[in-house]
Amino acid sequence: MQNKAPNRNWKRNLYVVWFGCFLTGAAFSLIMPFLPLYVEELGVTDHEELNLLTGAAFSITFLFSAIAAPFWGKLSDRKGRKLMLLRSALGMAIVMLLMGFAQNVWQLLFLRALLGLLGGFVPNANALIATQVPVKRTGWALGTLSTGAVSGALIGPLIGGFLADHTGLRPVFYITASVLFICFFVTLFFVRENFTPVSRKDALNTKQVFAAIKNPRLVICLFFTTMCIQIAAGSVSPVITLYIRELGGHTENLAFISGLIASVPGLAALISAPRLGKLSDRIGPDKVLIAMLAVSVFVILPMAWVTHYWQLGALRFLLGAVNAALLPAVQTLIIYHITHEIAGRIFSYNQALRDAGNVTGPLMGAWVAAHFGFASVFYFTAAVVLFNLFYSWWCIKSQSAPKIKPADIG
Repeated sequence: MQNKAPNRNWKRNLYVVWFGCFLTGAAFSLIMPFLPLYVEELGVTDHEELNLLTGAAFSITFLFSAIAAPFWGKLSDRKGRKLMLLRSALGMAIVMLLMGFAQNVWQLLFLRALLGLLGGFVPNANALIATQVPVKRTGWALGTLSTGAVSGALIGPLIGGFLADHTGLRPVFYITASVLFICFFVTLFFVRENFTPVSRKDALNTKQVFAAIKNPRLVICLFFTTMCIQIAAGSVSPVITLYIRELGGHTENLAFISGLIASVPGLAALISAPRLGKLSDRIGPDKVLIAMLAVSVFVILPMAWVTHYWQLGALRFLLGAVNAALLPAVQTLIIYHITHEIAGRIFSYNQALRDAGNVTGPLMGAWVAAHFGFASVFYFTAAVVLFNLFYSWWCIKSQSAPKIKPADIG
């Protein structure tokens, strides 16, 4: 299905890029537990306005990332994926530093938008590895790579929450910027890519890109599956800290507790992702995708009924173990149907739809919470996952996708 020669440096690059994704994941998650509190510190105190502006702060980054992703993807196919990794790490480091100096919520929103324009480390890392790894090990490699950002997201909220409680909110942005600068230098000195630049006139146009896909309708369906996954994942993000505060009253160390509960899905994903990746290589990513979506529905619904934050944490641990398979399964299905010459562009399109979900999810979640209460967000999220379950099943079934097994791949 795929015409690519494995790069002999792929294992070295996988481990190095994994570390870069770890640093990126840690950097981003350092600020997530207290972002609603930072919006509040910048002068927003009204309950409904706080919910909506927090949702906007989460979403605007992904909106501008979705806009920029196709451009960066096209450039990565012409200039190489390592260059895109360097651009992303350096740009994000500078913007994160500036966020610590924001004086009002509008400056914060502007910088969050700029962060989206300059971001994209993880999708470019996926494209780099996907074009180098042997096809029969794609599920394992992408599953393992996903644990890099997940591991960073695991430790980031704990550190960020602790620092926010003990040093204040602004210093955490400066620490985050330092972590991203480290990511830049690790990538610069240790990632190896043998890439021959393609001239602008020789670059494929959009029509030629999709003509090179074995099953373009299925790949487009998978783009929208990715969007639905992110809508469900992002809908809870803006309200999780405020929901914990509601469950626990005026809880001391709120930022740390929120960071702890935000991190437990990452711990579960760290444990389960490589194993589910191997399972995907053995039985097919389509089966893993459908099964894990089904289980997710039954894990999300009880979150609306919890009475204490530790119950929420336990359910989020289970959800993290299940969700660890979703995006790697989609990415594996995509890579089975494309060639490495168009991988940067295709992964950028998938990233654009992922970012569209990241925009829509927090806004919808914040709107539902503001008008119907926090518990309603979990009913909404479960409904989105249920829709995605049937939509993904229909996509795979209706496009008559071949039963995908590594043994069948030449």
